[in-house]
Amino acid sequence: MGQKRRRLRISTKNMENIKTVWQPVKVSKKDIDKLKEEHPELLVIDETKRNLEELFLLRNPKYKFDKNYHEEFESFYKEYNSESFGEWFHFSWINSVVRFFPEDLHQELRTGRNKYLISKDEQDKFYNSTVAFCGMSVGSHIAIVTAMTGGAKHMKLADPDALSGDNLNRVRLGFQNVGINKTILVARQVYEINPYAEIEIYTDGITEENANQILEDVDIIVEEMDSMYWKLKTRELARARGISVIMGTDNGDGAIVDIERYDINPDLPILNGLAKGLSAERLKNMPAKDLPKVAGKIAGANLVVPKMLYSVSEVGKSLYSWPQLGSAANMCGSLGAMLIRRIVNKDKNIKSKRYSVNPDAIFESDYKRKWFSRKIEFIKFIRKMMKQE
Repeated sequence: MGQKRRRLRISTKNMENIKTVWQPVKVSKKDIDKLKEEHPELLVIDETKRNLEELFLLRNPKYKFDKNYHEEFESFYKEYNSESFGEWFHFSWINSVVRFFPEDLHQELRTGRNKYLISKDEQDKFYNSTVAFCGMSVGSHIAIVTAMTGGAKHMKLADPDALSGDNLNRVRLGFQNVGINKTILVARQVYEINPYAEIEIYTDGITEENANQILEDVDIIVEEMDSMYWKLKTRELARARGISVIMGTDNGDGAIVDIERYDINPDLPILNGLAKGLSAERLKNMPAKDLPKVAGKIAGANLVVPKMLYSVSEVGKSLYSWPQLGSAANMCGSLGAMLIRRIVNKDKNIKSKRYSVNPDAIFESDYKRKWFSRKIEFIKFIRKMMKQE
C-alpha cells in the first residue's frame, strides 16, 4: 500500500523512528520551542534574509554589475519579512528545523537560474507532473535530479530493497543510511530540496496488488528495476494506459537509454521490439540461470562495452551480480531528468528508440580503430551465452 503525505504531530517518537520517518513536519514557532527543550542539539536554520536578497537580485538583473542596491533591497525585505512569512519544517532525520519561503516563492527562487534554458510554461508543466520511479538505484539519481531542476512535485517511489554497503559505489548516500529502505532515503532527499513535494512511497516495490495504484494518474514512468518480469509487466501496463516509459542502463562509464512513447504510439512494441517473443507471463517461470541471457538480449549486447559484456557472462560464476559505476548512474540521472521534462511537455522530437551515450566513443582517440576487437568480444559473448542454453 502506498503511503501518502499527511500532517504529523510533533512528538519525541518521531525523532526516534529514524529508520522509518521520511516526511518533514510543518511546525509553528511554539512547536520549535518545545522541540528545542526536548532536544537542545536541534539545529534551527533561518536564512530568510540571504534568500530574499537572492530573490531580489533574480528579479533585478540590472544589479549584476551595480552593487548599489541596498536601499531598494531593504524596502523589498521589509515587504516580505514578517513572523508569519513562509513555513517552518522539521526534518527529524537530520535533526533540523528549516524556514522556507511559501511554495510559489520557493519554486521561483530555486528555479531562477533555469530561466531561458527552461521556459516558464515548460517549468510549470514539469513541476506539476506526476512521475513514477520504479527502482531506486539508478532511479534515485533521476528522481533527485528531477527535483533539483524543479520538476515533478508529485512522485511515486517504489523499491523493496534497503540500502546496502555495496550500493555506495553508485548511490549518493552516506554509510549511516545502510539498512534503510531506498524509497525512504530518496523521499528524504527530495523533501530537503522541496518540502512542498507530494510523495508516495511503496516499500514493497511494485507488486500485482499495487501496480494499478502506482500507475494511476502518472504522466511518465521511470523503470529501473532488476526484475525482468517487472521490466516487461510495467511496460505492458503502461502501453495499455498510454504512458511513456524511460529507462537508463549503466554501460561501463556510459549509459544506454530506452525511450518508449506509448503516449504517442499505443501499438509500439515493448522495448522498441528488443523483447520480441518475450512477455511478462513467459518470464514468470523462467529458471534464474537463464535470466542473465535474457538481460543480455534486453540490454542489447551490440551496444554494451566489452568489459560490461564480459561481466554479464560471469554473473553466477566469478560475479554475484553485474557491476555498476557511480559515473554511469550519475549520467543516467541527468539524461533521465531531461527526458522527463521534455516528454511531460509533449515534445514530439523525443522519439521512441534505444540510444547509446558512450564516453569511450567520445574521448578515446583510437576508439574507431578498435572496432574489430569490440566485434570479437561481442561474438565471444554470444557464443558464451549460447553454451548456457
